[in-house]
Amino acid sequence: MSKIVLAAINSQYVHLNLAVRYLKKYVETNSNLKIEIYETNINNQILNIIKDIFELSPDKIIFSTYIWNKEYVFEILKELKKVLPNVKIILGGPEVSFGWEKIMEDNQEIDSILIGEGEKVFLNFLTKESDKVLGIVYKKNGEVYFNGKEKIIEDLDIIPFPYENEELQEKTKIFYYESSRGCPFKCSYCMSSIDKTVRYYSLERVKEDLIIFLNSPIKLLKFVDRTFNLKKERYMKIWQFLLENYREGITFHFEINANIFDDEVLDFLETVPKGYFQFEIGIQTINSDTMKSINRSNILNKLAYNIERINRNIHLHLDLIAGLPYETYGVFKKSFDYVHELKPEMIQLGFLKLLKGTQMYSEIEKYEYRYFFKPPYEIFSNKFISFAEIIKLKNFEKILDYYYNSEKFNLSVKYVINRYYKSSFDFYEELASYFDKKGYLKISHKETALFDILHNFYVEKRFEEINVFEEYLKFDFIMLGKPGFYPKWLISRKDSELHNSIIKEKGFKSVREGHKNSELEIFSFNIFSGDKEEINIFFNYKTKEYEVVKNNKI
Repeated sequence: MSKIVLAAINSQYVHLNLAVRYLKKYVETNSNLKIEIYETNINNQILNIIKDIFELSPDKIIFSTYIWNKEYVFEILKELKKVLPNVKIILGGPEVSFGWEKIMEDNQEIDSILIGEGEKVFLNFLTKESDKVLGIVYKKNGEVYFNGKEKIIEDLDIIPFPYENEELQEKTKIFYYESSRGCPFKCSYCMSSIDKTVRYYSLERVKEDLIIFLNSPIKLLKFVDRTFNLKKERYMKIWQFLLENYREGITFHFEINANIFDDEVLDFLETVPKGYFQFEIGIQTINSDTMKSINRSNILNKLAYNIERINRNIHLHLDLIAGLPYETYGVFKKSFDYVHELKPEMIQLGFLKLLKGTQMYSEIEKYEYRYFFKPPYEIFSNKFISFAEIIKLKNFEKILDYYYNSEKFNLSVKYVINRYYKSSFDFYEELASYFDKKGYLKISHKETALFDILHNFYVEKRFEEINVFEEYLKFDFIMLGKPGFYPKWLISRKDSELHNSIIKEKGFKSVREGHKNSELEIFSFNIFSGDKEEINIFFNYKTKEYEVVKNNKI
């Protein structure tokens, strides 16, 4: 029996490739074949990957090809037949599903390409003659053939659960899961818009699968459904099931269209324990001309209302895309300020990628796009935004990650923006310019250095009341964890006797353990209310919480 290996080269170590697991389980369930998975990430050296594959000695190797690993896969396959001359190299995935004629012409090392939804195609490819299989590109007598596309699977329940029990013990990994396939929306830049047929696993099947995850020690499960909340009756039953079977320590991540929530859904979401659900919401833009051009619609007032209702206990990631049609640098600023005002935990600033097969790819000339011809195919410019402005937004993105998405500067940055800026965008833009002029964008920074830089920025801007700002900055710094040292600007004042008494109240095993896992700091005014009263704040690093101490009581 030939040795068949599915190769997944992920973007990070913590990620797991869902597609190869579905393919393996589907083939093994429907045949006598055994499939092996080789999984690594793009941080692994290519020579190491080639060595690993050589030692596996496969007869057939199938690479799962995506935007983040295409360059690696194509470099590997050009070298692989030098050491394994008889291996059959097969590619599948979105990065090879379009323009396969040129891919086969330019890469003679490739023997076949699997096109479209993979389970049936992969099984048939391994068990039948190539000329009888739909969904594969193959060579025969020096010619390249494609027999047409395979039909999609209508009953998704026939696809087995993808994970092995041993894998589910990996607490550090991010697990992925789907309860549906396809997307009804037509976003012009998105590959998901190509498959407009939405199919669902049955509720019974989804519940069976979720119980497996809930009974395991995994910490994060990301649903890859393109829009999870399409059918209210269905998604509410899944959420209610998760709430009924609540397990502390696990988070479920969903991609959501927040425009379509009603008050019944919002009322329910307010009952979900904090940290149990995490939503990613693709706002992308608030500009009406842009939304029309990309086939999207945001009802801004309703969207803001819905997000404000759920952001009290649901961890939120809000997405924006730079480089869309009709969105100038100034228009993008308005989109950013709108999203920032909603106070999500994370603002994900992405840059438009021109992907083959999408409507946007066919509109390159219409909008005069210039873009990088290799993955990730990010744009350089278009009719509405210049490359210089894209570079500014790239710098902006880095500062946003440092000072917003890290959630380590919550009070200090909020104070600076509220006091000295009309627009949150202006603050991050100005701080990015400061980093650029100082040469800070070209080097990495420790957390403590970022605090010092923000302090220096404040001083050099000659903003008033630096002693007030330093109290907010001090709070953010001490929230990081037990300080090993204090920066020059941080004036630390402590009440050791009060600290000891609080430690005893909190039930630490000993005073020593309490000091190791907590801090008590005096602040010159109430940084939460603004009142001119001296307060103590107790920082509990075990629970990652803080409490205000008044009159020597918490």
